[in-house]
Amino acid sequence: MMNPYFVQTVMNAGPVELVQLLHQKAIALVKGAREHLRSGRIADRAQTIGNAYAVIAELQNSLRPEVAPDLTARLQGLYLYMQRLLLEANFKQTDAPLAETISLLSTLSDGWTGVMLQSARTESNDRWVDRGVTQEMGQMVLA
Repeated sequence: MMNPYFVQTVMNAGPVELVQLLHQKAIALVKGAREHLRSGRIADRAQTIGNAYAVIAELQNSLRPEVAPDLTARLQGLYLYMQRLLLEANFKQTDAPLAETISLLSTLSDGWTGVMLQSARTESNDRWVDRGVTQEMGQMVLA
């Protein structure tokens, strides 16, 4: 059963907070995939990598190129690269692509933490993330 406090946190989160939660979920999933890889649990590894891939796809869907086209293009490229790393890790059954994905996600997560802190001080955080996809993002975090 899902923690009701966590569910409430997700449902009340703003768009930037949801992006941050998705990054954290992706990190946790990739860490889980690494553990499954070490333990030889092939089906669990594949499922967990698939879930991480889906979370990164949701992060891609949240981008708003009309607000920051250059930043969006760079993030899109990073997200696509991470998805390729996940596919490589699953296909080759190697840890290095998973480790690199965690490193990239952690760097991005730190950046979004900065965006959250800055937007809390200056303005609404709605301008960075498409408000129309926040419900889907919330569902992805809770999945």
